[in-house]
Amino acid sequence: MDQAEVVVVGQEIEVTEHAKRRSFTAEYKRRIVKEADASKAAGEIGALLRREGLYSSHLCVWRAARDRGELAPGTVTKKRGLKAAPPDPRDLEIARLQRDVVRLEKRATRAEALVDIQKKVAALLGRPFETEDS
Repeated sequence: MDQAEVVVVGQEIEVTEHAKRRSFTAEYKRRIVKEADASKAAGEIGALLRREGLYSSHLCVWRAARDRGELAPGTVTKKRGLKAAPPDPRDLEIARLQRDVVRLEKRATRAEALVDIQKKVAALLGRPFETEDS
């Protein structure tokens, strides 16, 4: 047999659509760093990380954040990603003016169509419609 075949009997396999990134509160990070710093015996930090389901890189990053003062009580963790910039008032004005231009162009087109209809009706009735030229 060239290919390995996996047969699952009596179990349901659940697959989530997308993995969700774990997020930790500043209080949790402070508690873990404090426990890690307090551990003296060999293997205690490893046991702590296994118990909490963390990696050693978490501990390194959180210690650096603590040293920078980012984990101090009362601080709020920063959200990742781009920050939404407030819209430029000039851009808002340009968008408003463009909407007005479109609206007024539609209105002008309707008015020209009505004038054309009035000219045709006047011509049918034998009363020529006076134009701006005459």
